[in-house]
Amino acid sequence: MINVLIADGSETEREVLARLLRIDPEIDVVGEAAYGVEALEMVKRLRPHIIVMGVYLPTSGGFRTTKEVMIEAPTPIVIVSDEHDARQVEMSILALRAGALAIASMPSFLMPEVSGSAGERLIATVKAMSQVKIVRRWREGSRPWAAAPRSAPSIETRTRIVAVAASTGGPAALQQILSELPADFCLPILVVQHIGSGFVDGLVEWLNSVCSLHVKRATDGEFLSPHTVYVAPDDSHLGVSSRSRIVLSQAEQIDGFRPSATFLFESVARAFGEAAIHVILTGMGHDGVSGLQVARKFRGTILAQDQESSVVFGMPGAAIDAGLADCVLPLPSIADQLINLAHRSRNSP
Repeated sequence: MINVLIADGSETEREVLARLLRIDPEIDVVGEAAYGVEALEMVKRLRPHIIVMGVYLPTSGGFRTTKEVMIEAPTPIVIVSDEHDARQVEMSILALRAGALAIASMPSFLMPEVSGSAGERLIATVKAMSQVKIVRRWREGSRPWAAAPRSAPSIETRTRIVAVAASTGGPAALQQILSELPADFCLPILVVQHIGSGFVDGLVEWLNSVCSLHVKRATDGEFLSPHTVYVAPDDSHLGVSSRSRIVLSQAEQIDGFRPSATFLFESVARAFGEAAIHVILTGMGHDGVSGLQVARKFRGTILAQDQESSVVFGMPGAAIDAGLADCVLPLPSIADQLINLAHRSRNSP
């Protein structure tokens, strides 16, 4: 049985969520909180497997409540939000930054239990995220470990592109990496981030606000530009059609994903070969591993996030277990490694 705590400032939304979640016989709603401080107290007392949280919580809000839960009583959190409300999307992305695992669309008040609806997707998300082992967050200045310096892998050709893939825990990881890259980081960066439908634009807007590089949603056929980060849009594979143009594809899902990390890595590997850097970050499952096998064949450089700094070690762990990673790095070291590789490659033919 999966014990769920619902935290939402709206009584109506709490009722909708509770009615929906109780449809599934494997889910038990053990409590409902209307305030942020009440949610934190109930988490400590009830020890639920997962929290389903709205973005509006009186006294503290979803962002601050998420942050405190991750410090005081680490518990998986799924944020429910209206993807058509720009303010709610913004607050949802902030909650991901604070440690929430996923965003799901708020089910309809009128028909929350309709098959194939946002309600069905929310149940599936709750059940999947309840299995995630959470990494404790630390208050600023109190993190007990620091990233150890790592040497860059050998690179003999000029690097021309970076491909990055992430899933659960990815938005915060992307924010840390991209915000540490300088404005003169000249390589185009392509990103596949698994995120709830309707929330890509909010993610792009947030990342663009905290990075020196230009972050945008990728469009089909556009030319690759330096100093630019291209994020895959909803329900489209992201890749390249040549060394100069982006391609978006409606090809079949790969291992259940579109966009797929495997599609990205394979496409970039075939176009750029050893001139590509591939980065696989925190996330559930093994999406990307097949693509990295192609990248290895074409002699691309592969970096994987380490277990200690990953929210979920599924994707990078699968790549490491397959012997595909040239370098395994803690999250705080990845930006420096990209800078080192880009700088080193400038002196290569």
